[in-house]
Amino acid sequence: MTTIRDVATLAGVSTATVSRAMNGKSSVDPALAGKVRSAAESLGYRPNSLARNLRRQETAVIALVISDVENPFFTAIARGVEDVARAAGYSVVLCNSDENDEKERDYLGVALQERVAGVVLSSSGATTNVGPLLALGTPIVAVDRPLTGTGCDQVLVDTRRAAREATEHLLAGGYTRSGCLTGPAGIHTADDRLAGFRDAVPRRRGTANLVRRSEYRSAGARAAALDLLDSASPPDSLLIANNTMAIGVLEALAARGLRPGRDVGLVAFDDAPWATLVDPPLTVVAQPAYDIGAVAAELLLARIADTGREPSSTTLEAHLIERASSRR
Repeated sequence: MTTIRDVATLAGVSTATVSRAMNGKSSVDPALAGKVRSAAESLGYRPNSLARNLRRQETAVIALVISDVENPFFTAIARGVEDVARAAGYSVVLCNSDENDEKERDYLGVALQERVAGVVLSSSGATTNVGPLLALGTPIVAVDRPLTGTGCDQVLVDTRRAAREATEHLLAGGYTRSGCLTGPAGIHTADDRLAGFRDAVPRRRGTANLVRRSEYRSAGARAAALDLLDSASPPDSLLIANNTMAIGVLEALAARGLRPGRDVGLVAFDDAPWATLVDPPLTVVAQPAYDIGAVAAELLLARIADTGREPSSTTLEAHLIERASSRR
């Protein structure tokens, strides 16, 4: 199946530009729009044709259930889903589970009751139950966090590799006691990033004491960071599992009179809009959040058009953006 990413690669533009060009947005340079249309035509890309395959008993609505609407990573995913879905004639309803199992269960129940055309889901944890939706034949695409054993399509990022590379970057910069602040146990991304950190940190006595878990929130990360900083042998650098947690870590460093980079090296997942505005600017692991959403929507629309397709798993790559917070 030709996807929006294939068109973007051939045209040499971003998936966001492809979506805007295919929607006829005036903000796209005419020359770029022409390249996009030529690439789409040569690849046989036809996003609007999928809408005609909508089954009569369903509404032309996609439910997007994300884990934290305040996190810019998830809002970028939402934009990618919406742009592709609207190009195919679908509306998107946004549901914020707030990393809460009960809220997620309620929203999935609403999706079931309203017979939405499909669901894009970032699971809140191991207790997520999509069985009733699958029993009804509702297509589901998992994003960021897999739905293991369900046979659902999924779009993930290799965050274990990215975490390893980010930790290796800290060690190569001269930091010798790297620590990790990650999310709750049982959440795939939290466990993966911790595993990547452990892949990079030399196996030696005391390294296990430099790991803390907290909820994916700034308050929990602040408390966890203070606990590490006040320990007998505090870390001289930290890998932080997401940008919301990074805010809490920055607050903890300020409370102890410590400066990022000079005193404690920092690398955080996700390139939040504010990451370049702090002093010093924050080194980040940038994930292709918009592309995650766009590819997920493409997979969902393809599944709506052909429910017999084999399950698809797409893994995208993250990349390190080095700034001053990881330099002494």
